[in-house]
Amino acid sequence: MRTPSGNKVYGMGAEYPSATALYEAAKRVRDAGFKRWDVHSPFPIHGMDEAMGLGKSWLSAVVLAGGTTGLLTAAVLEFGPSWLIYPLIVHGKPTNWATVPAFFPIMFELTILFSAFSAFFAMLLMNGLPRWYHPVFNWQRFSRATNDGFFLVIEARDPRFTELEARELLEQSGGQHVTIIHED
Repeated sequence: MRTPSGNKVYGMGAEYPSATALYEAAKRVRDAGFKRWDVHSPFPIHGMDEAMGLGKSWLSAVVLAGGTTGLLTAAVLEFGPSWLIYPLIVHGKPTNWATVPAFFPIMFELTILFSAFSAFFAMLLMNGLPRWYHPVFNWQRFSRATNDGFFLVIEARDPRFTELEARELLEQSGGQHVTIIHED
């Protein structure tokens, strides 16, 4: 979608006077069927995930997979050489299950290491990072988002997005300074 001046449209944004107004607007946008939109506020708003219709994040599943991979890697690296490849009795150390307590620190550390790396990289991918510049920064009023501003932005790539419908919805929900946000 482009404006008459030829600029590519990122979406349409509105400013709200309070966190409560933003919360209520989020419920209205969710109920209107929009899927690609976001809210911005200077602090977390309790219940906003529910108001936006967001489900549980898949990040926990990725972290569990990373931790399980770390645990299995540690097990293979420790039990493989000790029991299968080189089952040597050194200083009376047995080559059976009695050696497991000595392996716990390595198993724990690799589980934590792999979990941390999977969380970090999955978070980057899920958030589309690194992204050095976001189009909402083109909106002059958005600089207040870290201080005292409450904003809702509906993206133009949403299948339901039309300029007229989005503007009406944002105005009816109490949005002020409803603005088209340009991509560049």
